[in-house]
Amino acid sequence: MLTKDELPACPVATTLRLIGNKWKILIIQRLLDRPYRFNELCRSIDGLSEKVLTDNLKALEADEIITRTVYPEVPVRVEYALSGIGESMRPIIMSMQEWGLGYQDAVRKG
Repeated sequence: MLTKDELPACPVATTLRLIGNKWKILIIQRLLDRPYRFNELCRSIDGLSEKVLTDNLKALEADEIITRTVYPEVPVRVEYALSGIGESMRPIIMSMQEWGLGYQDAVRKG
């Protein structure tokens, strides 16, 4: 989680700092549906490498946007899910989806 000193003055800049790359947005979008295991999450996002997924999951977890749950099974099962803070982003992501659909329709209609 960002410290007080790391918080930008602008709230939009704060949001962009936390989720401002395309991979984080796509990860959060997937996790809106349900918890995912690492490999299924990686396979569900075209072009996402395991290294980039690992880095982004660690950052999202550190910022308390997602949770990582390790189940004591053999083999060990790990699931990633949205935290309460992450779930509060649902309206933002849904608005982005709605706007994107409208833009796609406008471009297609020419």
